[in-house]
Amino acid sequence: MTTLLLAVPIAWAPLWTTPLAEIAPDLKLAVQGRDAFEPAAVDYVLSFRPAPGFLATLPNLKIVFSLGAGVDGFLADADYPKAVPLVRFVDHTLSREMAQYVVMHVLMHHRQQPFFEQAQKDSKWRQTIPPRRTEDTRIGILGLGEIGTLAAERLRDLDFKVAGWSRTKKTVEGVESFAGAGELDAFLMRTDILICLLPLTPDTKGILNKALFAKLPAGAYVINVARGGHQVEGDLIAALVFETEPLPETNPLWKHPKVIVTPHIAAISDPRVAAEYVRDRIARFERGEKLDNVVDFTRGY
Repeated sequence: MTTLLLAVPIAWAPLWTTPLAEIAPDLKLAVQGRDAFEPAAVDYVLSFRPAPGFLATLPNLKIVFSLGAGVDGFLADADYPKAVPLVRFVDHTLSREMAQYVVMHVLMHHRQQPFFEQAQKDSKWRQTIPPRRTEDTRIGILGLGEIGTLAAERLRDLDFKVAGWSRTKKTVEGVESFAGAGELDAFLMRTDILICLLPLTPDTKGILNKALFAKLPAGAYVINVARGGHQVEGDLIAALVFETEPLPETNPLWKHPKVIVTPHIAAISDPRVAAEYVRDRIARFERGEKLDNVVDFTRGY
């Protein structure tokens, strides 16, 4: 019998074991730390941030499935068995919710919502200057993958002037494309609201830093919906995720007037959809079909 090992916090395991048992009854399920299992009997692993070195102890491992779109937790493992494919979880619902989250915070900033929330707390009827015209507000998205492209299209349809920057040129109707290190400065200089949706790789770690911020127009706003590792907190202008999660109570970002704090909740993987995704890709692999969404370790995503 094929064995799928879940390397997840034990308290979370039922989120996935329940739908997997229903839709893939032929799979033998085991949870790391809860169930006894023979390392040599493990065929597949479903995880998010397994302990470094653990996957290398499974000699007959065929595929590792990530529970999220980001795979930096696996790439940080120096002992990851590179011959074993790492498959990202790609779900349109997850992408849609991420795009919604991006649009929500763009609009909150654009329509000056924090100003009015503070006025309400102060019981003051305050007016402010009208926001910049939507058509004149330049949004820049770092990372035009599936989520970045969807967010760009949503914002374009709201009449914002949208551009994206990525490793290679992308074609998205109504969205200006910048690519490569040579075009990063031009991209930044035309961006009033910068959104980071990059994968976390050695090349992108710490990219949101003082040098980058200095190339943005005065008063630019930064929304980081990717990973805390993309930013240097000491250089932070405004952000939504942090280097350390949960954010320590003593961190000054909690009370900074230009920072909005939320945990890692822009989009949550649906357990049933994830279970179906894993079941279908195991079936494809067992039939000898080509896998999709396999991580390229040389690029980091």
